[in-house]
Amino acid sequence: MQQLSLSFPVDEQYLNRYLENETKKNISLVITDNSTSMLSIRKQGNSFMMRLHRIFLSAGKEVLNEMVEFIKDSKIKTPYIRSFINQNKHILKIKPLRKVNMRTQGRYYNLLDIYNSLNGEYFKGKISASITWGKGGPRYRARKRTLGSYNIHNNMIRINPLLDNKRVPQYFLEFVVYHEMLHADMGVAVNGARRTVHSKEFRKRETIYNHYHRAVEWERKMWG
Repeated sequence: MQQLSLSFPVDEQYLNRYLENETKKNISLVITDNSTSMLSIRKQGNSFMMRLHRIFLSAGKEVLNEMVEFIKDSKIKTPYIRSFINQNKHILKIKPLRKVNMRTQGRYYNLLDIYNSLNGEYFKGKISASITWGKGGPRYRARKRTLGSYNIHNNMIRINPLLDNKRVPQYFLEFVVYHEMLHADMGVAVNGARRTVHSKEFRKRETIYNHYHRAVEWERKMWG
């Protein structure tokens, strides 16, 4: 097969608009770091839900054109897409959790133990994000509603050290970690020019957590 042409990286909005213009279909694009399912598409009403690994943001014209045809007919062969994935295997290798400057052991809870348990139970071990307690300064502690965050650029989850407290039930801390792991798994949905962090699908998957209702009720009582 001939060498794939090079392309400058694009962002989610540009790729979403490009695919919609070329296919003449309504597409809700989600960019993820999921190397198990690199490309998937599902029809939802009159729209298409498309999940795509972020390496495709740097794909060449041949790959994007083949992607357009795949959206139109998912049964077609995709040699350019397969070749592009093979050429970028080195990027897809899962990196181990970083130990330098990371703090997972708290006074009461160990984040890594919680993360590994949730990763196995709900994500089949595919989440590769690192996790750490955040900084414990007074300003950070005052922001009680910022209980956790996920940084898509460095694939890192930070948990507010306010939760490393014996008064905080483990099921609630697990829910906060699970919430951020969902962000790592699902990425950001883009529909036209609008970015959606907590989509309907995200909210639906939140409820899969075994202690979802208990966690939501405990948070409402504490900080409602």
